Amino acid sequence: MTQIYGNFIERKDGTGEYLKMGFHPRSIPLQQRWLNNGLSADFLAGYVSTFFPGEDLITTERQIEIKDAISYIANELLENAMKFSHDASHHIVSIEMFLEADAISLYSFNSFEPEKIGSFQKYIRRLLTEDPGELYIAQLERNAEDDGGDDSGLGFLTMLNDYGATVAWKFSDGGQGGAGVAVTTMVQLAV
Repeated sequence: MTQIYGNFIERKDGTGEYLKMGFHPRSIPLQQRWLNNGLSADFLAGYVSTFFPGEDLITTERQIEIKDAISYIANELLENAMKFSHDASHHIVSIEMFLEADAISLYSFNSFEPEKIGSFQKYIRRLLTEDPGELYIAQLERNAEDDGGDDSGLGFLTMLNDYGATVAWKFSDGGQGGAGVAVTTMVQLAV
């Protein structure tokens, strides 16, 4: 059974400019994976920035703005996909980036632990229905009270508030290897 949250847009390989990268989330320890995530995100950002040449101050600033946004968004998507990947599924985590005339779309794919889907979908419903600015402030306050947690909860909120991104999710049964729930996260950035 497939569940969609937000305005999810299906993309297919071979339509315009795109990049796709895949990773096995447990091939190296998660802490070592963070460096890989950052390098991969920076590569995607550097690649897409070449489509926005900076010939004057305004276009150079726009190129830097897009590069920074893609780097942040791609890194967050990869970190979340790795962190919440379902160990038993042996699912490959991947990220795809599509460049269109008016938008850049990023998709991350991973298998999620079935026991955690309910709380994640509840969080998604809040992101899609409540004011992201208010959620951001509330999360900052929670983080100030709770020191030491792995999950700051600010990634998607930053995408919405700081970058004006659109987010959506698709949940499907099984994932690769039949274990867990396949989750596709879509983040679209207008350019």
